[in-house]
Amino acid sequence: MSATPRFGIMTAPMRVDYGDILRVWREADEIPEIEHAWLFDHLLPIAGDPHGPIHEGWTLLSALAAYTNRIRLGVMVTSNRFRPPAMLAKIATTVDIVSDGRLDFGIGAGSRPSLPEARREYEAHGLPYLGAADAVERLAESCAVIRRLWTDEEPFDFHGKHIRLTGAFGNPKPVQRPGPPILIGGRAKSTLRVVAEHADAWNIPGGDIEDMVERGALLDRYCADIGRDPSAITRSAYLPVDYGDPGTTRAAIGEAVAAGFPHIVLGLPSPYPQGVARWVADEFISARQSGS
Repeated sequence: MSATPRFGIMTAPMRVDYGDILRVWREADEIPEIEHAWLFDHLLPIAGDPHGPIHEGWTLLSALAAYTNRIRLGVMVTSNRFRPPAMLAKIATTVDIVSDGRLDFGIGAGSRPSLPEARREYEAHGLPYLGAADAVERLAESCAVIRRLWTDEEPFDFHGKHIRLTGAFGNPKPVQRPGPPILIGGRAKSTLRVVAEHADAWNIPGGDIEDMVERGALLDRYCADIGRDPSAITRSAYLPVDYGDPGTTRAAIGEAVAAGFPHIVLGLPSPYPQGVARWVADEFISARQSGS
């Protein structure tokens, strides 16, 4: 039996004011059909004016957590290149506490070298940018470290290929035990192997159904390789919303759900129309549930 679709929104904190995002999230928090809400993790704009305004995702997420009560929330997805994993575990724990256990922990290897609009943010902030293989290896080690910081009751040392910690310990622990669900984003084969080992959920940009199905089959195979039930990993798709052409978005939702991706994240472009969260619920969720 296929899983019941769960719908959420994503508001990229780029070229938009904090007050506008807060308005949309507080409205969504009052609409039960919208179950989750997300930001993204970039330090410079990746579209439009390269010098335009952009807010840091985790700081903003903590503020939004304090102003909402019901909706699950996260960053889709955190760049593992931006923050040391032990620090990131502490940040995520704090947000889980502020939100009273509503965090979904989204993480990925970091932006592709082929995307110069994203790569420049590393150089601008003095962050190292190494190759893709290095980034994926670091992602796997980070997931292991973060889980331990959320769960281990005694300090520990960690000596990996890329991460070395001495006397690492997380206190307090997250509200959610053994920790917030880990969602890993990406489509590369090497990333999917990390998904199979560490993730509770996997997100892929939607639109190309054949690619989504192919990548899902790879994930199934990698799960089989390590003896994990692939149904334990929720399949998630990010789909952009076109306010002027909702029919295209509805069709994309139908294809994604039919392909086995019941966790739908609807990307809302800015500026956000008044009542946009209610419009999303009426246009894409309630209409689907009623069969109209």
